[in-house]
Amino acid sequence: MAVADAPQEAGMADVVLFHHALGRTPGVTGFADELRRAGHTVHTPDLFEGRTFATLDEGMAHVGQIGFGEVIERGARAVEHLPAELVYAGFSLGVLPAQMLAQTRPGARGALLYYSCVPATEFGPAWPDDVPVQVHGKESDPLFADEGDLDAARELVASADRAELFLYPGDQHYFADRTLPSYDAVAAQLLLDRSLTLLRTLDTPAAGQAPASWPGPSRDG
Repeated sequence: MAVADAPQEAGMADVVLFHHALGRTPGVTGFADELRRAGHTVHTPDLFEGRTFATLDEGMAHVGQIGFGEVIERGARAVEHLPAELVYAGFSLGVLPAQMLAQTRPGARGALLYYSCVPATEFGPAWPDDVPVQVHGKESDPLFADEGDLDAARELVASADRAELFLYPGDQHYFADRTLPSYDAVAAQLLLDRSLTLLRTLDTPAAGQAPASWPGPSRDG
């Protein structure tokens, strides 16, 4: 993935990016660097207090020990010192705190949900009308397509004015992490480009948006 370097300027976003179940790995911080090169400020809280894992099973075993609720609470505590006007982004497991904060913390400017989505009713009556959101996932990823995340994403797009769903061919889960065997360079670049488009257009007036797929149309990890 590559974007041209850009200076920080007015209109650039302040993003909080929550990691997946492997922890705050070089792949996660590397993606944050891509957003920074486009001029955005990116924070990458460590929800695992320094621990990383080699496999999804190991990471989810750790989550089982600390609890999903604690993961979400750690995400909430991580932004207490940050301004209200944030974009919340998360990879898979990190979608839980990202989606909760986007729906419940006043001032949210947007949300980027990668590889996962939970029903908006988990955190409130509905998705906030003034918060644009993108959901990205592989159309045949069993963790995304078969465990309710894709259904939740489709419901979100159907009910929210500023929501987009991007589906990519294949079955990889962590497809935008360049340090993992599941990395898909083409899909990852599209995910990055589409994310940057949302960040560039945060101040655009709301308009109805249709779900999208590429090329044409869980809580795990």
